[in-house]
Amino acid sequence: MDFGAVLQTNPPASRTIALAKLAEQHGFSHVWTFDSHLLWQEPYVIYSQILAETRRVTVGPFVTNPATRDWTVTASVFATLNEMYGNRTVVGIGRGDSAVRVTNGKPTTLRELRESIHVIRELGNSREVEYNGATLRFPWSVGSELEVWVAAYGPLALKLAGEVGDGFILQLADVDIAKWMIQTVRDAAEKAGRDPMSVKICVAAPFYIGDDRAHMRDQCRWFGGMVGNHIADIVSKYGQHGAVPEALTDYIAGRQGYDYNEHGRAGNTHADFVPDEIIDRFCLLGSAADHIAKLEELRSLGVDQFAGYLQHDNKEETLRVYGETVIPALSAHVTAKQ
Repeated sequence: MDFGAVLQTNPPASRTIALAKLAEQHGFSHVWTFDSHLLWQEPYVIYSQILAETRRVTVGPFVTNPATRDWTVTASVFATLNEMYGNRTVVGIGRGDSAVRVTNGKPTTLRELRESIHVIRELGNSREVEYNGATLRFPWSVGSELEVWVAAYGPLALKLAGEVGDGFILQLADVDIAKWMIQTVRDAAEKAGRDPMSVKICVAAPFYIGDDRAHMRDQCRWFGGMVGNHIADIVSKYGQHGAVPEALTDYIAGRQGYDYNEHGRAGNTHADFVPDEIIDRFCLLGSAADHIAKLEELRSLGVDQFAGYLQHDNKEETLRVYGETVIPALSAHVTAKQ
């Protein structure tokens, strides 16, 4: 299992870069960032500095969207970074949440998402593509390699992830829900004629090493609010019952709105509706042993990467314990089975 660290690009940018370097030192393979150009600093600029000051980590947005950035520009950014630093980039993409809603926009359609994935991936892999009636190719790009991973929750988005995604990003770590969603993606891949195991599975959630469970829950409650935005969209389209597991939809009954100025922040006042049980199910909290046990369950479902959100007050310690205990334990388990 690979491990990623998910950062917000809050100023100063040097702090984001320092955390990325620390993540690499502790054995993380990926450094992801939020991508909301109004709420935080521009991540694509910061990626260049992260790559310049690290040797191994892969960087990318978690996640971008087809609405706020021209697809060809997105592809050009990552093809350029690959030329500068080797093929160490990846694109996580979804229909759009905070980046579009903060400007009173709406998530894109699944058709637009599908088309954008194709354009970004072809150009980002130094290939030509048809776009707006023109045949395009970066004449300066040779040998660039770029995967596009799809973030999804709803049935149709999960189907799309299986059909066209190089990877699937699930932003919650509930084992039962993950099992259903991973199987849905795998089934869609198989029906599309793909090898279902070729789709990489990434489960993402806040991770906090500590022993004060009440404090850890309060630091991570924001995540239930963030997930609730997506689930509210699903419920409005499909209804409360039937489309997705009720374990995912029931908790948003008390949701009364959301302030994107507090998006992804510990202490978010619009996440009060999120019960403790949901935080425990969606996140990884507690001792190293607690984290290892849940990660073992997730890996048994076919999860290839766990990406941990670091939006809390114990960043460095959590990275340290993962580097010294959690990641080696998961690696030792794999070695023992081989």
